[in-house]
Amino acid sequence: MGVAPRFSCLIVAALMLAGCSSLNPLNWFGGSDKRPKMAALPALSGAIPVRMLWQASIGAAGTAIFSPAVANESVYAAAQDGTVVRLQAGTGKQVWRASAAGILSGGVGADNSLVVVGTGQGEVIALDAADGRLRWRARVSSEVLSPPVLTGDLVVVRSADSRLFAFDTRDGGRRWVYQRSTPTLSVRSPEGIVAARGLVFAGFPGGKLVAVALTNGALRWEATVSLPRGTTELERVTDVVGMPWISEREVCAVAYQGRVACFDATTGNLLWARPMSSTAGLDSDARYVFVPDEKGAVHALDRAGGTSVWTQDKLALRALTAPLALGREVVVGDIEGYVHILSRENGSFIGRTATDGGPIESAPVRIDGGFLVQTAKGGLYALSTR
Repeated sequence: MGVAPRFSCLIVAALMLAGCSSLNPLNWFGGSDKRPKMAALPALSGAIPVRMLWQASIGAAGTAIFSPAVANESVYAAAQDGTVVRLQAGTGKQVWRASAAGILSGGVGADNSLVVVGTGQGEVIALDAADGRLRWRARVSSEVLSPPVLTGDLVVVRSADSRLFAFDTRDGGRRWVYQRSTPTLSVRSPEGIVAARGLVFAGFPGGKLVAVALTNGALRWEATVSLPRGTTELERVTDVVGMPWISEREVCAVAYQGRVACFDATTGNLLWARPMSSTAGLDSDARYVFVPDEKGAVHALDRAGGTSVWTQDKLALRALTAPLALGREVVVGDIEGYVHILSRENGSFIGRTATDGGPIESAPVRIDGGFLVQTAKGGLYALSTR
């Protein structure tokens, strides 16, 4: 698979128990010279400057993967030890630092009123966005790996056993649950959910993408990103990974050992699909869909029909994050804490910067004038190419 040791542990721990002895992604970067090695970084000439706007120390991620949230001109971030922090988005100045009183496994979700995180025991913890005080606690059926989504008067939380829970923002009361069966083996990673147009869009094991009504959790449509193939359970793992991308007319997603595909957002009808295997996810802009494959090549596809526009293959086995489409640039992070800036038009390297050396495992997040990356060591960096 060509993924980082810590991230691949999330993805394939269950698979290794099934007896996969010929391919061990947990040791791609181990001591054997026979195993592929991640690409050395090429020298850059004429690189654009990547400026650090500010930096903050949040706390180590441990075995979890955290993504910062941006709301109300503030940045909210969390660490595995229960630390939750609010910072001013423009300066990085700390507004408050609180403890969620639990070992966190997923987050952060936020709006102007609430900050929500989850634990490995299935607890959902909501803090007041103004001062970090506890507002309420609720429970789901298994660990929370993905950032909760706040929309209107709902907090939507995905549990690792393929359920979606909707809670009332006021008191944490449960409003509805959407559930589906899961295959024996699946990718254990923080697959995200997106709320838009009165629907929740979520990808699931088995290559499925669904749209669920926010009002009551009823299924509006189900689409197939990828079908399981192969004879063994390991070969048949094909889970939708990362965050679905949604526009006014379409929704796109990518699956591990499967395809990248775009669908009509209203009906779920397939618009186009092409073979692709990713462990990270995708992003898009008005013209292109950007997706790193499992081997570390970044692809730009024509959004209208999925044809290949360019491929950047010089980041092999660097365990890339999902990309961020940022105007004329595409941003990805990697296992060594580097941030790579690629040209939107041809995929060439146009900039690079280092952070604290810790793996960057969640996608960069857009802020006014730049973007955020959070490392596994707990560094939160606001960066800009302007």
